[in-house]
Amino acid sequence: MEYYYITDPGKVRERNEDSVSIVENGTNEKMLIVADGMGGHKDGEVASSIALNLICDRFKNISSVGNKEDAISWIQSTVSEANVAIFKYVQEHPESSGMGTTIVLSILTPSFLLIGNIGDSSGYIYKNKSLHKITVDHTLVNLLVKSGELTKEEARNHPKKNVLMKALGSSTNVDMDIFNVDLDIDGIFLCSDGLTNMLDDNQISKVLNENSTLKEKLEKLVFKANNRGGNDNISIACLIKEASRDE
Repeated sequence: MEYYYITDPGKVRERNEDSVSIVENGTNEKMLIVADGMGGHKDGEVASSIALNLICDRFKNISSVGNKEDAISWIQSTVSEANVAIFKYVQEHPESSGMGTTIVLSILTPSFLLIGNIGDSSGYIYKNKSLHKITVDHTLVNLLVKSGELTKEEARNHPKKNVLMKALGSSTNVDMDIFNVDLDIDGIFLCSDGLTNMLDDNQISKVLNENSTLKEKLEKLVFKANNRGGNDNISIACLIKEASRDE
């Protein structure tokens, strides 16, 4: 497998509030994770780094997540622990009130693939040279699309498209949506909305299908997003099976 992650502040934001990583545990199970912090000043950066560092540390220090049911329980409990850590930080630093972070992660083992999210960072699988979105955005406009009040086209340019209905740090209790994904895939692709607000799925797939290294592909996606405005921080974590790259 070939895997790589990248993050970039974009062209508009003063600082990068995203956090991204790919880690392995004792049995070489892999976790990809992207967190998109919010709250202004340095608070978003703090929230995303608290969540990512805690979850990555817990993953790296276990030998295995166990079977699928054990892994789902591990994800829920560890994400809840990260949520509590953010709340504790805010209690100790009242000036950081309102900070939070989205999060999307995947855990890949020889037996199963799980993808989970809170907020509007996206989780995809890559198969047959196309991206297929797995996660569902926890946004106001997405709720309006589901209810039929907005079309997908109207939602894409809606002035409130970034209003989140769910985020880590926004309430004392939080549940992550977790999706059980078939292992018959060519890759995993996670990203913050700084990418998907600038490029659509077909444009991203086109770059992933190019004959270059994964590092070069992700760098090109960041370049393209910045070239279209770079209105937000841009973060990507991607894993591609070597056979898929060679085809």
